[in-house]
Amino acid sequence: MIDMLKNMAMQKLAEKMGPNSLNAEATTEAANEGAGALIEKIQAAVAGGNIGQVKDLFSTGGTATADNGIFQDVMGKMTQILQDKGMNADEAQAEAGNALPDLINSLQSKFASSDAADSAFDLGAITQLVRSGDVGSIIGKVKSLF
Repeated sequence: MIDMLKNMAMQKLAEKMGPNSLNAEATTEAANEGAGALIEKIQAAVAGGNIGQVKDLFSTGGTATADNGIFQDVMGKMTQILQDKGMNADEAQAEAGNALPDLINSLQSKFASSDAADSAFDLGAITQLVRSGDVGSIIGKVKSLF
């Protein structure tokens, strides 16, 4: 699941950020790093017991905006990544603000889909993102949300 999330995030970010002031290589690198930042933040939230934030982020009707800590963190990280690639601060913030909500909406639709092709996008399987820690406790927390 982690690879699916990261690949979809990278693809959506690269697609959404395509026409910008960076060259194609820098845009692809920024999309890859941004996707990695999203996965890291999700893993940290799950490992820290903040599963509600993950659920809110990926649930339709959830809070994938300024009031979601994961979203805020990834927005800041994506802005910094774009600046590191050569964008000025205002453009980087606008680019992240344009690309991330679209990415989250795409992911939300995958998690909400009843299409068999999207069956791997399961909030209950989000525990697979945890690399260490008390997995049994985290699985219990995730199950209690549904």
